This record gives sequence, C-alpha cells and structure tokens, in this order.
Amino acid sequence: MSLAIPGPSQAGLFKPGYQSWDAEDGAVIRNIEACRAISQTVQTSLGPYGRNKIVINHLQKMILTSDAATILRELDVVHPAAKLLVMASQQQEAEMGDATNLVIILAGELLKKAEELLRMGLKTSDIVQGYEKAQNFALKCLEDLEVDRLSELRSATELSKALRTVVSSKQSGAEEILASLVAEAVLAVLPKNPLAFNVDNVRVVKIMGGSLEQSRVVKGMVFGREPDGQVKKAKKAKVGVFSCPIDISQTETKGTVLLKNAQEMLNFSKGEEERLESAIKELYDSGLRVVVAGSTVGELALHYLNRFGILVIKILSKYELRRLCRVVGATPLARLGAPMPDEMGSIDIVETTEIGGDRVTVFRQEDSNNVTRTATIVLRGATQNHLDDVERAIDDGVNVVKAITKDPRLVPGAGATELQLVERISAFADKTPGLPQHAIRKYAEAFEVIPRTLAESAGLDATEVLSHLYTAHHRPSGPAEESSEEEEEGSSSEEEDPYWTTGVDLDSSTNTGTIDAVEEGILDLMVSKNWAIRLATESARTVLSVDQIIVARQAGGPKPPGPNPNWDED
Repeated sequence: MSLAIPGPSQAGLFKPGYQSWDAEDGAVIRNIEACRAISQTVQTSLGPYGRNKIVINHLQKMILTSDAATILRELDVVHPAAKLLVMASQQQEAEMGDATNLVIILAGELLKKAEELLRMGLKTSDIVQGYEKAQNFALKCLEDLEVDRLSELRSATELSKALRTVVSSKQSGAEEILASLVAEAVLAVLPKNPLAFNVDNVRVVKIMGGSLEQSRVVKGMVFGREPDGQVKKAKKAKVGVFSCPIDISQTETKGTVLLKNAQEMLNFSKGEEERLESAIKELYDSGLRVVVAGSTVGELALHYLNRFGILVIKILSKYELRRLCRVVGATPLARLGAPMPDEMGSIDIVETTEIGGDRVTVFRQEDSNNVTRTATIVLRGATQNHLDDVERAIDDGVNVVKAITKDPRLVPGAGATELQLVERISAFADKTPGLPQHAIRKYAEAFEVIPRTLAESAGLDATEVLSHLYTAHHRPSGPAEESSEEEEEGSSSEEEDPYWTTGVDLDSSTNTGTIDAVEEGILDLMVSKNWAIRLATESARTVLSVDQIIVARQAGGPKPPGPNPNWDED
C-alpha cells in the first residue's frame, strides 16, 4: 500500500486566487484572535464610566460615542469571524435596543476561555456541548434572580426606575433629566394596549445651544424650519398634505409657443395665473388652512397661498412627511387639488416658536382625552457630537420601554447578576460529569469580565473589588442546604436576605467598593440580559464550530486609474 503524497488539498478545485485556512493552520485560534480584538475595542466603553471612542468613517464624518452598536456600525469589519459577533450585536440592537456591548464582551470572553481549553487539548465539540448546557442553566438561573417588576406602566416614577440605569450607562450624571424626559414622552404616546407601543412615535429634535436642563417634551411634531409664507400660525385647522410640487404644472413634452405681440404675451401669463389661482381657491374652499408640501412651492403659488391666508410649510424628508400624516390623520396626495374630506387631516395648533435662536414650527394636538400620536423631545446642548450621543441614550431608553411592555421583570445591575451567575454556574459545573464540565466552568468564569470591567473603568482595584463581591455573594449556608438549592430558589428565606444583590460601587463611596444594587436603584431588564446571553453564546459557539475559511477572490478586474493628482502641472 503506497502512502498518499501530501499536496494542496484544493488544487484544481477552485479558480485561482482563492485563499483557504484550515484547522491545521490554526483557523479556530485565528478566528478567536480576531473576535477578541473586536471585543477589546468596545470593552472599555462598558458602563457609566466607559471611555468614548472617536470613529472617523469612510465619509470622513467624526463620531464620538461610547455606544457599542454605533461604534461597530461605523467600523467596516471585514474578518468573517468577527463579522459574526457584529451581526449578533446588531441583532441585539434590533431586538432590545440595549446591552449590545454586553453581547460583544461576553462573546469575546467566552472565546478567550475556549482558547485556553483548546490549548489544554479539549476538542471543540466538547467545548460547544459544555457551552450549550451552561447557557441553558444560566437562562434558568436568570429567571430566579428577579428582584422587582414594573407593576404600573403608566406611572412616570415606575418607568424612570427601569430607564435610569439604561440612560446612565451612556450619559452618566444626566440620567435623572433624560429618564424623566423619556418617561414623559413615552407616557404621552402610550396607547391603551401597551403592547402596541411604537418606538417611532417618540422623535428627537436637536437644537444647538443652551444646556441639557433646557430640553423639553412637545406633544406633537417639531420641524427645524419656519413656514414659507407670511402666515405663521393656525388653530383648529384642516390640513392637506401634498407630495407633489405646488406650482404651475409643467408639460411632459417641450412645446413651442409663438407670440406675435405684447398682448398675446400678457394673455398667456394671465391664463397660467388664473389656473393656479383657481387651484389654490379650490383648496381654500374645501376648508384647508394648512398645506404641507413634500416638494417645491412655486413663488406664484406662494403669493396666492398668502393671499388666501393659508399656512404653507415644506417638509422635504418623505419619512417626516409620513410621520406628520400619522399625527394629523391625513393622506398624502400626489396631485394638486382639493382633497376629499377623508383625505384631510386636522391639527389643533400650528405655531412658530423660537428655541435658542432657531425658528421651529410645532404641530401640536391639544386634546387631552385622546393619546397624541407623536411626542418630540427637543434636546439642547453645547456641541453637535454631544447632542448625537444624548440622542443615542434616549433611543436606548425608548427601546427599553418597548421591551418592558413584553416583560416587566428587573434584575440587579452593577455586575451583581453576572457575579451570581458565576457562582451558580460554577456549582453546576461541579455536579456535571465528563469533559464538558471544564467548558461549563470556563463559561461561568467568563461572566466575571462584566464586574471586572466596570471596576477598572471606574478606576478601582478590580481584584480587590471582586474579592469583596465574591465574599458577599457566597451563599451563607451549610452543605445540607446547598443540596436543595434549586428547590429553594424564590423561597421566603431568600426574600428575607437576597445576598446576591451586591454590585460594584462605581462612585467608591464605600470602603469595600461594593453596594446593594437594589437599594441604589441600579436595575437591569431581565429580558435584555436574557437575549444578550443567548446571542453571545450562540455567536461564540458558531465561531468555535468553524474549522475552515475559504475566501474567494474579489470580483472585477484591475482597479481603474484614479484622477491624475498632477493634472495642473505643465
């Protein structure tokens, strides 16, 4: 029997230009390194004292933020394994709108622990199997860590309880103001059935100048421009929305008109004017007093609109136009003409006000009986970058309210939940036979990264803080009690002394560097933690299951020559 001569495995199989990495080349280890790099990038941005990143994207726009979802969206990640992590965080952003950083950090840490196991000689199948068992157990434990639930969604104080932690992780110090703003805006648009709450109904308008304290909520929509005509105000008015230009209609084909004398020229322009005047008069007669144009407004049309006392405003964004239609209850029309009664909308107040030197137009529904369809948070701040970052914090807050409508349960924050999971999963690993127990133990250790990062970013001694936390979280019971630990979850003894609510004290007001997260009101949403653990474990297991990467050559021929930089030299 002759021995097979080792050669390139895919010779003649693919087109030339393909690149391939095998498990023998250390493909798994390389993938883990790439994922670790991306998780280390966003790891320092975790928590209220997380560092900001400056990202300059491909359009040379500068983004300054500590929001992981934004950082990863602006970074153009090419490595296929690292892309899996980015996709997991985007999924978390779409599903919950918060805890995107947790997904990336946890997945990165799980892969780091898996690398240690691989170097010890474990097979990836054992690790994946262990991680799967540990994930199921972690999600079960999470159910038992509930410390509070939002009983009344329509109470601003109850809502602020859940919003404070979310907002403070992005804008530390301004959480009180922002949480109350978001709560006020959400309560203004919360429908009778809270499950039907639409995140799109809370808008943000950023106006430079002033300070954050001057921000306020307006029930209705705010546009950063004033009406085009002379009429700046309207009350209890009928509204028509036109997505077409309000101007003399142009013919589709070019025509030539031969005018022989001045009289003919006068008659020609007079005919046009009369047609336009009759079109605007038609609008006036139908009862319209406010016209919203989605395109241009001709000068002559503006003259007639002013003459009839109709307020006209241009809104060039089709998305804003759509939202305004929802607020006033109108149908956008693609032709200029009197709308049918059911196509018209109505608005209580349209007014132009001045906010910090900028003239803005406010569309407001005053009727307090019905829930307004849209609320706008008018944000004030010193710089554009700061306003953008505050807007992201508000966006997270509004998304969390959407998540609360599905599941109102809260778990302790400040790293307390993660540390308790470390304790419980480690205990589970001790009872598990076979090789997967190593993976389960490493899975438990991975959760330690959250309290450690929180302590490091706040400038505390992480090792010392963690030792205090472990002491506080260690179940104060004998071996007999431990055997029936699972039956006891949620029993009365735990309610008397919930020892697992101790978290990291970021303001270092205590000597031990730990605080009771529930007493301080630092509460996280259970459902977003649940999704984060699921997505992080899923992406880590996917990366570990990959043993080969095959990359095709990029399509297209050689790059076309660019412009000659020395074109102006003789």
